[in-house]
Amino acid sequence: MSLSTDNSAIHNIGYRRYDGPRLGRRHAAKAIYGQTLRGAFGIGRGIGGKLFPWLLASAALFPALVIVIVQASVFSDPDVDPEALVGLNHYTTFIVAVPMLFVASQAPQAFSRDLRFHTLPLYFSRQVNHHDYTNARLLGLWTAVSILLLAPLTMLYLGGLAISLPVGEWSAGFVGSAVSVLLLTAMLTVIGALIASITPRRGLGVVAVISVLLGSYTVAQFLQAMGHAFGNEQTSAWMGVFSPVSIYDGVQSFLFQGAPFNFESFMIAPTPTPAAGIFLILVALGIVFGCRQLLILRYRKVAAS
Repeated sequence: MSLSTDNSAIHNIGYRRYDGPRLGRRHAAKAIYGQTLRGAFGIGRGIGGKLFPWLLASAALFPALVIVIVQASVFSDPDVDPEALVGLNHYTTFIVAVPMLFVASQAPQAFSRDLRFHTLPLYFSRQVNHHDYTNARLLGLWTAVSILLLAPLTMLYLGGLAISLPVGEWSAGFVGSAVSVLLLTAMLTVIGALIASITPRRGLGVVAVISVLLGSYTVAQFLQAMGHAFGNEQTSAWMGVFSPVSIYDGVQSFLFQGAPFNFESFMIAPTPTPAAGIFLILVALGIVFGCRQLLILRYRKVAAS
């Protein structure tokens, strides 16, 4: 007697094939960009993911609000120069710890999680390649950091217009400050992203990013202080090359004739000479494109593995 063991059967459990439009690489990269931008401000994350980014956003906006209120209250005093209270050229450097902390906290969120949880092969198994992924993540984080710094500058600009500062001069100062801030945020973003991509553990990535950004700024400030102390102002300007923040300050002063910080205000960077200014611009561009290229190579290696 033989027993039949063939119990196989085909069950229709209701799945349907997707027959809608295929949106392609551009839409996929746009989705990664949007997810990175929203995630940087905690949108779509829990309360813990929202708390720190919005705390930093408040820290960036609150001093600008205070300055606008103070300038409005003293504008009627003829002995007070209201423009000196606003500080479009210098405001970003006064709150420089805010973008550093923001990049340090959000770069690992954007660049370390997919490495840590090994989800990158899911991205690269479709039309998205390592170039698309890297560029979308960088643009998303750069946009977030730029919003963080441009928002208080815009508040200061509108406050200046409200008290009838010269529109042409004030607007030119705002444009120059905004362009310089975009360069600063690009440098901070690529440096933070590159470090975060090397350290998949988020806590280690946060510490590494803030150590590099804050440490380089401390070194640059020390060297600039030494140059100032020995009376060599242009050596002090060249020493700004060691930090993205000092590079930003030098480029802004060189390109847009922003008044440099003076020593009495605890700022020591003089206006660079043409040679020093061009050198700082080239270094800034080298940091942005060099770190971006290293980041692409990093993710190409992951995609090939």
